[in-house]
Amino acid sequence: MDGGVGRLIRIGQWLNGDGFLDFEHAFVLVDDDHLVEAQPGGAELRPASVYRDHPMLWSTGIVPLTDEQRGAVVAAALGYQGVPYSFADYAALAAHRFHLPVGPLIKGYVASTKHMICSQLVDQCYHDAGVRLFRDGRWSGYVTPADLANRLTGRVS
Repeated sequence: MDGGVGRLIRIGQWLNGDGFLDFEHAFVLVDDDHLVEAQPGGAELRPASVYRDHPMLWSTGIVPLTDEQRGAVVAAALGYQGVPYSFADYAALAAHRFHLPVGPLIKGYVASTKHMICSQLVDQCYHDAGVRLFRDGRWSGYVTPADLANRLTGRVS
């Protein structure tokens, strides 16, 4: 992501131990021409062409899905349109990473507000379809764009 939001996300990922990777955004492709993504103004359906000039990783062939699961991921993504975004989610990620005693309180707050950053939205859509992207049993709120990139490149399972 370009601009100030992209820089803030990169800093948040660095604080969470992900370094300064080139992947600071995630979305669900819902058809050949559209995607659903979390944005600071809320999750929205957008043309896929907005990212045509950006490097991307795709889950196709890496995360095996049945047609039913793929449809459920898309349905979940479309259902999350309008879900708010919050930088408090980055505080929950940092508290979890650093094992801070306030971590469970922040996690509870984030879970209760139902807002999501982009990577949480992607992981939650897969989870709603019965697909776990990570084998470590993590809560969908503890997923960064770098975690998804690492999953797709085989650095984590």
